[in-house]
Amino acid sequence: MRIIATKTLRDYGKEFKLAEQALFSWYDEVTLAEWSNAAALKAQYRNASIINNKRVVFNIHGNSFRLIVDIEYRLKIVFVVWFGTHNQYDNIDAKTISYVKTN
Repeated sequence: MRIIATKTLRDYGKEFKLAEQALFSWYDEVTLAEWSNAAALKAQYRNASIINNKRVVFNIHGNSFRLIVDIEYRLKIVFVVWFGTHNQYDNIDAKTISYVKTN
């Protein structure tokens, strides 16, 4: 899979130092994956939450953090949408949150 917004992942790693290594591990695993659908993803990541046909939530660093992505299975592309602590995740709507670039 090709991950869009790799810089965003690096920025999240700098912001959340505790999750940095887990994010890099997730990145390495996903770049090697070849998911054709949500079932293939769930076979690799049983704890991932499938929100809809594109949106998936991954547990990062022992479920201390959540990573929301949109996946285009046909194109083999993963778009990073949001990352934060479990507590921050509880205060958002994973179905509707969208990526907002901040500088």
